[in-house]
Amino acid sequence: MQPVTTLFTKYDGTPHRLMDAVHLGEDEHGLWVGTRPGQRAQRSDGSWTTVDHHRVRLFPRGQWWSALFNDEPHRTRIYCDITMPPVFGVDTVTAVDLDLDIRLLRDGTIRVMDEDEFAAHQVRYAYPPQVIATARATCDWLAANIAVTEPFTTAYQPYLAMLKAP
Repeated sequence: MQPVTTLFTKYDGTPHRLMDAVHLGEDEHGLWVGTRPGQRAQRSDGSWTTVDHHRVRLFPRGQWWSALFNDEPHRTRIYCDITMPPVFGVDTVTAVDLDLDIRLLRDGTIRVMDEDEFAAHQVRYAYPPQVIATARATCDWLAANIAVTEPFTTAYQPYLAMLKAP
């Protein structure tokens, strides 16, 4: 499996989250990458964290979100970041994180998160009105579809199995 560097930035281009992943494949939903327990990720403050479970991430082409699918028993089944459409390089993916997040817990609870951060960053980074509107519409769509529509229901499962295979 080929390595892929994934970088989330803030609207002004400052790094937010950096992670090395492995390329798992691409399908009609987008590019799938994965991380295994023990891999490390760098946070915006420069500190490092270690991944403690298998997880796959989908970067859909042309969409304003990306989704992280966590292996059991992680409490969060799916975590979606509202982002600007990702930019794909040869072995890189970069996306601008727009703060809003959607979380689907294993018990079926859906949570919209970081609305306060989204409001604060609209001012701090001077988000254009179209960015604000598209982020809000994407957030609403995800909240309505994360538990009932592909790629959220089963499409990720073969990629998670591939990542976990010896």
